[in-house]
This record gives sequence, C-alpha cells and structure tokens, in this order.
Amino acid sequence: MPVKKVVIVPGNGAGDVQHSNWYGWTNKQINRIPGVCSELRNMPDPVIARESVWLPFMEKELQCDEETLIIGHSSGAAAAMRYSETHKVFAIILVGAYTSDLGDDNERKSGYFSRPWEWEKIRANVNHIVQFGSTDDPFLPWEEQQEVADKLKTELHRYTDHGHFQNTHFPELINAIQNLIKSG
Repeated sequence: MPVKKVVIVPGNGAGDVQHSNWYGWTNKQINRIPGVCSELRNMPDPVIARESVWLPFMEKELQCDEETLIIGHSSGAAAAMRYSETHKVFAIILVGAYTSDLGDDNERKSGYFSRPWEWEKIRANVNHIVQFGSTDDPFLPWEEQQEVADKLKTELHRYTDHGHFQNTHFPELINAIQNLIKSG
C-alpha cells in the first residue's frame, strides 16, 4: 500500500514541537505534497518519553498503520523502531537513531533499552527504512548509529557536520520522503 500519512515523532524534551528543531517546517512541507497528510503533535510524557506511553499514543491517537511513514528523531527514532517490532508500517525514517541508554538515567527510564532489539521483526514489518546520522553528533556515538544501519540494512545518509539534527530546516529529509512516496 502507498504512503498516505506521515507521522513525525519528536525527540524527548522538544517542548512545543511545532516550533522545535525542523519538525514544524517539515510538517508544513509534507502537507504540501498531494495525497499525503502529515501529523505532528506534542507527545505525552515529553521528558522521559516512556515507551509504555508513547507506543500506545502512536497506535491509538496517531493511528500509525501500514500506510504510515513514521519519522522518528532521537528518542522518537527509538520509539519508531520499537513500534515497528510489533506493527506493520509503510516506512520509517530514523534521524539520530541509537541502540543503548547511553548511560543516561532518563534514557534508561524510557524503557526502550530494557531488552534486545528485534531487528528481524522490524525489517519484516517495514517496507522501507531510511536513516540520517552524523559522525559529529554530540549525544550519540557513531558506533550506535552505524549498528542501527547495519542491523536494519537502512538506506543510510551519513553526515559529518549535522550534529544531532537540531536545525530548523531539513531539505534532505523532504527529498527522502518524496522518494519514498514515489516508490509507493
């Protein structure tokens, strides 16, 4: 099935997501694409981003399904991966994805890193996986970003100068979305 909806899942602590990072700008750009709607909402439990709160919200409120492209940034990428272990979705775009709690108590409390990743299930439930990562990310070691790419066999867009992707515009992301929509 072709993509009909794009859902942007922000990183934790983003505040008002319409005015944080590239989220609002991207949402507007996607909503200009004929036949596709984009959903961007403030997430419940925005600081800890608990899996037990975010995944049900993605299912019940955002209605992520097999016609949905989920864009996850940082902890939103972790949420997109965990969601895809048990739900079929059209595609996921992972921005600043990682595999461990990074030794951070808040990340540990989120629940995403409490068990091994089910890479095969994610690949089986998702038609397309695109990943954006940067070697100069101040929060995420490149090794973890590369591990996601290797385990999920992502279409990896590797940068050396994008940090944690906290810019206000992200044209490369729009290009990736348009390519996925065309691939239908």
